Amino acid sequence: MSAFSELHHGDAPLFLPNAWDHASAVAFAAQGFAAVGTTSLGVAAAVGLPDGAAATREQTLRLARLLGSEAFLLSVDAEDGFSDDPEEVGELARELHAAGAAGVNIEDRLGDVALHAAKISAVKSAAPGLFVNARTDTYWLGEGEGTTRRLDAYQQAGADGVFVPGLSEPATIASLVRALDVPLNILYSPTGPSVDRLGDLGVRRVSLGSLPYRRALGAALEAVADIRAGHPPRGLTPTYQEVQARAGSLTEAESPRAGRRTRRRE
Repeated sequence: MSAFSELHHGDAPLFLPNAWDHASAVAFAAQGFAAVGTTSLGVAAAVGLPDGAAATREQTLRLARLLGSEAFLLSVDAEDGFSDDPEEVGELARELHAAGAAGVNIEDRLGDVALHAAKISAVKSAAPGLFVNARTDTYWLGEGEGTTRRLDAYQQAGADGVFVPGLSEPATIASLVRALDVPLNILYSPTGPSVDRLGDLGVRRVSLGSLPYRRALGAALEAVADIRAGHPPRGLTPTYQEVQARAGSLTEAESPRAGRRTRRRE
C-alpha cells in the first residue's frame, strides 16, 4: 500500500484541499496537509481556458511537474483523462507518475461505463503505483441513477477509490459505503455534512474541489471593493515576504526569472 493509499485508511477521512498553482499548493502544505489535490477549474480558469473541455492537458502536466517534487503527496485532477482513447489516458498517467504525482482523479461525465472502465484499466497498467480515484457524475450531472452500477464497474477495473461529487444525503452515503470495496470520496459542500460527520458515515476522503479557488477569487473581489469604498480590506493577507518564501523550493533553472537579479515588487 502506498503512502497516499494509506491516508485513505486512517482514523479520520483524508481531508484534501485542492490547489490551482504552486503558491496555493505549498500554502496548503504549510498548514500541515500531508496531501494536496489540484482543481481542474482553477487550473483552467487561471490560464483562460474552459474546464471540462479537454483543453488543459499540458497545463495540468506542467503543474504536476512543478509540484511533484514537493514534500507533500500530490493528487491530480485530470478531468476525463483528456482523451477518449484509453491508451492516451494511460500515457498521461505514466507522465503524471513520472512527474511525482501519487494519485489521479478521472471523471466519467455520465459517458459510456465500459469506456471509463477501460481508461481506469489503462491507467493501472501504465502506472500501477498511481492511486486512481474514479469519479462518477451521477449526482453532479444527474439524479443519482446508476451510481452503484458505475462504481462497481470502476472498482472491478482497478480503481483504488471512487468519487461521487454532488452526493450529500447521509443515508445514501452510508448505504453506498456498505456497497463498496474501495474508499469513498465525497466533495465537501457548505450545505452538506461536516467532515467529521462524513467520517462517521464511512467516507474515507473529503475533497474541496474548486471551492478554495472560488473563495480566493471572491476574497480578491471583496478586497478591491473594500479599498474602492475607502475601507481596509477584510480577511487574511499574507505578506509579500511570506509569499516569496514559498517560492524558494523552485530551482534556479525552473524559475521564470532565472539568470535575472531579483528585486522587490509589490
